[in-house]
Amino acid sequence: MYVDDLLITGNSKKQIDLFADKLKEEFEMTNLGEMKYFLGIEVEQTENGIFISQKKYASDILKRFKMQQCKPVDTPVALNTKLSKEDGDQPINEKEYRSLVGSLLYLTATRPDLMFAASLLSRFMSKPSQTHFGVAKRVLRYIKGTINHGIYFAGGVGSNLIGYSDSDWAGSVDDMKSTSGYLFTLGSGPFCWNSKKQEVVAQSTAEAEYIASSSAVNHAVWLRKILNDLAKSQDDPTTIMVDNQSAIAVAKNAVDHGRTKPIKVKFHAIRQAEKEGEVHLQYCPGESQIADMFTKALPKSRFEDLRLKIGVLPKSFKEENVDY
Repeated sequence: MYVDDLLITGNSKKQIDLFADKLKEEFEMTNLGEMKYFLGIEVEQTENGIFISQKKYASDILKRFKMQQCKPVDTPVALNTKLSKEDGDQPINEKEYRSLVGSLLYLTATRPDLMFAASLLSRFMSKPSQTHFGVAKRVLRYIKGTINHGIYFAGGVGSNLIGYSDSDWAGSVDDMKSTSGYLFTLGSGPFCWNSKKQEVVAQSTAEAEYIASSSAVNHAVWLRKILNDLAKSQDDPTTIMVDNQSAIAVAKNAVDHGRTKPIKVKFHAIRQAEKEGEVHLQYCPGESQIADMFTKALPKSRFEDLRLKIGVLPKSFKEENVDY
């Protein structure tokens, strides 16, 4: 019996206690009972699954920045928001801005819906302006309205690793670099996600998507090794959902042509992983690409739809039937 078996299959309290007794035979330890709170993360375990959130931590952030009574908004970043390092606005206290962004980054441990906003704001740590701080305060207003949200992991739904990869194109005003985003699920809710500006300037949407897919594939290979160590080896290739057919074609076809020439050699590791059967890139329509929320600001309806699909829910909603 392994720890992840207990979590994924929703074993009874009797089985969990038996596992704890076996651990005591090998290690000096004290059984403190069912975990409910760890490093600011609140854990609620039921027979049907596990709900994790950071409500108290989120409340502390609002208090620290005097936003307890703020008016909630529906999305963390307004549609078409463009931030620049040299926006000409009045500079602000760097220490306060860094403290706020750092707090938001830690909150993403259970709130992937905040990942793009936190990643975007972290690009301006060295010289923040009043504009940047205003966008950060909007994120706090969004947190105010969704303070009861967290991730729900349903039990007994298998342990098949699936990844989603997406990219915007030339979204950065300062250097025209694109943003990559990926998310991985293991049966139900997401357990791994990222949003990051790409290292190079992509010269086409296909190149931007290919670079984003490469990052997702590298992480998928690493996750497969971790799962193998936990006796949860993935027998079949890990599916990576990509919404750009040209990027998939480049990964599958090693023939040199115009699309591949600008792409650095290091990004072509995706081909090797595909060839060795570790991953499989699969096309999914743009409307089904849940990693879209990690690459750009979205309208309310689209954002709320993707938030539900990745399993970020209010606590009161967790027991209902959710289609992940």
